Amino acid sequence: MSAQVQEHPVSTAGAKKGYGSRLGFLDWARGFAALIMLQGHIFHSFTATPLRQGSIYNLSQFLGGMPPAIFLFLTGCTFSFLMNSNEKKGIAPWASVRTCLRRAFYLWGLAFAFRFQLWVFGLPSSPWTDLFKVDILNCMGLTLALTSLTALWTTRERAVRSPLIGLTVASLSPIVTATDWNWLPSGIRAYFVPDYLQFSFFPWAAFVPFGIAFGSILRLIDQHHLEKLLQWSSIAAFGMIIGGQYFGQLPYSVYTKSEFWLDSPALVFVKLGVVLLLLAIAYIWHEHGLHGRFSWVKLVGMHSLVIYWVHTEIVYGRWFWMWKENLDMRGTYGMVALITAFMIWLCYAWEQRRGARRTPPLHTS
Repeated sequence: MSAQVQEHPVSTAGAKKGYGSRLGFLDWARGFAALIMLQGHIFHSFTATPLRQGSIYNLSQFLGGMPPAIFLFLTGCTFSFLMNSNEKKGIAPWASVRTCLRRAFYLWGLAFAFRFQLWVFGLPSSPWTDLFKVDILNCMGLTLALTSLTALWTTRERAVRSPLIGLTVASLSPIVTATDWNWLPSGIRAYFVPDYLQFSFFPWAAFVPFGIAFGSILRLIDQHHLEKLLQWSSIAAFGMIIGGQYFGQLPYSVYTKSEFWLDSPALVFVKLGVVLLLLAIAYIWHEHGLHGRFSWVKLVGMHSLVIYWVHTEIVYGRWFWMWKENLDMRGTYGMVALITAFMIWLCYAWEQRRGARRTPPLHTS
C-alpha cells in the first residue's frame, strides 16, 4: 500500500490567478492601501497627545485619509467584474441586479457583525449607539445596493454612464451638508449627511461608480492595451489633482457653504487622481518588478477585510490599553512594526488555512 498526494487543480489555478494575473496589480494596490491604513490608525491610537502637532504625525494622518477612497474605488471595480461576468453568462439584467444586491447585503451584514463584535468586546463601557455607527463597510453595503441597478446596463454603458453617477454624488455633497436634516432620525441621517467621524454616502460613495467605470473599461479593452490605458489614466490623474487643488482653493464657490476636507467635490477628484496614480504604479511594479512572484503586499490586499476587522479591534479595543495615546515617536514606530508584522503573519496563516481546505484528502492505492 502506498500513499499518493494528487495536486488539486483548483488550488493551482487559484495560485496562478492570485500571483500571475495581469489584474493582480489591483490586489497589490489594495494591500498597499491596507498598510497605509494600518500606520495611520496606529499613530492615531498610540501617539502621545503632545506629539500630535508634529509633522510626522500630521503626515501619517494625511496619508491615512487615502485608503478609504482606494478601498471604495476597488470595491466598485470588482463589482463591475461581477456584472460583466453575469452579462457574459447571459443572465437577465434584473436577475443580475438581484445577484448584485445579494453581494451588497452580504457586505452590509458584515458591517453590522463588525460593529456588534466591537460593541460586545467593549462592554460594559461601550454605548449601544456604537452599533449604528456608519463605518466604511456600511457605506460600501449601501452604495453597492444602490449601484446594483447599473447591472441593467451593458458593460459599455456602465463605462460611460457610471462616472456621471460619481460626479453627481460628489457635486451634491455640499448641498446635502447645507440642508437641514434634523427631521430625520440620527441613525438614518448618519448614512447620508457628510460627517468627519463617519463614512456617509455623500461624498464617499462617489468613488464606487468611478471604480465601476474603471473596472468596466478593464473588461472592454484588449489586455495588450492595458499599459496604454494606465498611461492615459495617469495623465488624467495629474489633471484631477492639479485641477482639484486649484478649484478647491479659489476664494469663491458655486456653493453657499462647502468645506474642502468634508464635502468638497474638488477633494473627491484630488483623491481620485491619487487612486489612479497608485494603480499605475502598482501595475508597473506588479508586471516589471514582481514578474509573477509571491508578494506579501498583494497577500495583504487579498485578505484586506481580515486585516481591517482584526486590526480595528487590536488598535482601538482594550488591547495595549496602557499605551493608548501615551507613546513617544520611537514607541509608536515599534508598535507600527509589531502590529504590521502580526497582520502579515495573519494573512499568511489565513491563506494557508484556505489552501488546506482546498486540498483533497490522501488517496490510497
